[in-house]
Amino acid sequence: MPGVDFGEGPRALFLYKVTCPVCQMAAPKVQRLQEAYPGRIVGIGEDPDEELEAFGRRFGLSFASSPDLPPYELSNAYGIRTVPTTFLVGRDGIIVRTVESWDREGLNELSKTLAELSGAAYAPISEPADGLPPFRPG
Repeated sequence: MPGVDFGEGPRALFLYKVTCPVCQMAAPKVQRLQEAYPGRIVGIGEDPDEELEAFGRRFGLSFASSPDLPPYELSNAYGIRTVPTTFLVGRDGIIVRTVESWDREGLNELSKTLAELSGAAYAPISEPADGLPPFRPG
């Protein structure tokens, strides 16, 4: 992906906008990915750095986020139709899985695949008991 350093992949790329209510709901669960697979999460926010930093503090995010400002070069290059969108990118830089909106099953599957690719133990990021809906469009 242009402009994103995936280092030793695999990586999960979380694209979001700070004012998006579904992004606000998903962000703490994406933080669970960071906790389960340290250093494998990259945030891309469609907002200026200051707003991304405030969003990170508000939701307790420890993964780094970079801005994708108008004309949203990265988002447009990859055909982002909605935020949040989470990509799982393999070691080779190829997108392995894409999850649009809030999708519990999709994000848990992404977590399973990330565990397999990274050699880590699988950690579900959302379960019915957490009170979140199974799906919510972005």
